[in-house]
Amino acid sequence: MNRRLTFSILGFLLILTGSSVRADVTLPSIIGDGMVLQQKMAAPIWGWADPGENVTVSFNKQSKATTADQDGKWMIKLDPMNASKKGQSLNIKGNNSIHVQQVLVGEVWICSGQSNMEWSVANSLNAKEEIAAADHPMIHLFNVPGHTTSDKPKEQCPGQWEVCSPQSIRGFSAVGYFFGRRLNEELNVPIGLVGSNWGGTRIEPWVSLDGFRSVPELSKQATEVEKLWADGGKVGSGTPSAIYNAMIHPLAPYAMRGGIWYQGESNGNEGISYHHKKTALINGWRKLFNPDLAFYWVQLADFRTSNEKPEGGDGWAKLRDAQRTSLNIDNTGMAVIHDIGNAKDIHPRNKQDVGWRLSQWALNQNYGRNDLVPAGPLYKSHKVENNSIRLTFDHIGKGLMVGKKDGLDPAMEDTDGTLGRFAVAGEDKVWHWADAVIDGDNVLVSSKEVTNPVAVRYGYTMNPRGANLYNKDGIPASPFRTDTW
Repeated sequence: MNRRLTFSILGFLLILTGSSVRADVTLPSIIGDGMVLQQKMAAPIWGWADPGENVTVSFNKQSKATTADQDGKWMIKLDPMNASKKGQSLNIKGNNSIHVQQVLVGEVWICSGQSNMEWSVANSLNAKEEIAAADHPMIHLFNVPGHTTSDKPKEQCPGQWEVCSPQSIRGFSAVGYFFGRRLNEELNVPIGLVGSNWGGTRIEPWVSLDGFRSVPELSKQATEVEKLWADGGKVGSGTPSAIYNAMIHPLAPYAMRGGIWYQGESNGNEGISYHHKKTALINGWRKLFNPDLAFYWVQLADFRTSNEKPEGGDGWAKLRDAQRTSLNIDNTGMAVIHDIGNAKDIHPRNKQDVGWRLSQWALNQNYGRNDLVPAGPLYKSHKVENNSIRLTFDHIGKGLMVGKKDGLDPAMEDTDGTLGRFAVAGEDKVWHWADAVIDGDNVLVSSKEVTNPVAVRYGYTMNPRGANLYNKDGIPASPFRTDTW
């Protein structure tokens, strides 16, 4: 009887004190064992606890304390740190204690887009050899699994960090891996790669509400997302902001150096409208992660039958040009890959060169490698000279050349070749194939059929087969047009 009385009293006391029992401190999935913290940048650590609960975070000789707000949210920012290959424990103390193990400090990049970014190492060129060699303890991978949407921004998503190994790399983004592998080789610091991808998706569901609001031309989409926020409702993979809400927002405000992006096939019939959406995407992600987030994307590869009409303009021509004109956004870059695609396959298997060309931008613009040219020739300006047009380019590197590319081998100079895929038009706007020659650091374009040329197009077609202007660093020139017709 005394025992029953004791248990009754204890039960009564637990009921009385239940309201004061604190919940455990919890963390988002991206803050976990094996994570890589961004070097030389304040690194947010955040989570949830009881309102008013005191939380202390300790790492790398730093200790910072805060109090959970009325919604139970808390966050501290670790002071900027230098890279560290030594795995350390990050300790969090609230009502409970959490010890996050094997934390490194290095460079962190998000890898996102549709199927060509999602495309795995296991399905790429030389997959067997690449997987066997993927033993890189200083490269850590975080992949957002599944394909999920939400009508409002979520605070949590699934996922966990893994050390790059032959076992873990098989299903990870091939473009992301080859990009990160080169950064690790060149910088000799830990690399964290965050993958968040969904094949077949348009750009709109990846754009945040703040991103849509930042571009006046996209006010309609902003209103659509605002209505969803207010009323709720069913969303799908094509709903503006729906993927962002579920697969990007929960990663923030994790500190990252930049993002790489491979998407556009599902918006392939667009032109300048895609430029507006790319601007919104970048603006929104920069507001979410950090205002200086570097952002590098892949221009679409060659695909389908080549159009032999000099005016071009078919298929993805306008989309590629919108990708090129988006380079007017600060701290961005574009990998040109029209020479390594497959006319019969929308998923070209050569992801090694894609990752390498993206890494050229990062190494040059973010890591001070001024000895590396970030890209192939990019159209800069033109002027009429008698019956010719003289073209000038940025990123000529070691000089211009007629190039040829075979598989994974570096591009080589074709000493017997001539430049192809240039077209010229006069004021009548009738296009003719042109003769194009390299003249020093310029290209001279002319046609016997155009006495007074006014505009040039280069590789401006769905499949610019035969477009062979490169710099001597082995990177192809982007397709372009000088007109706005």
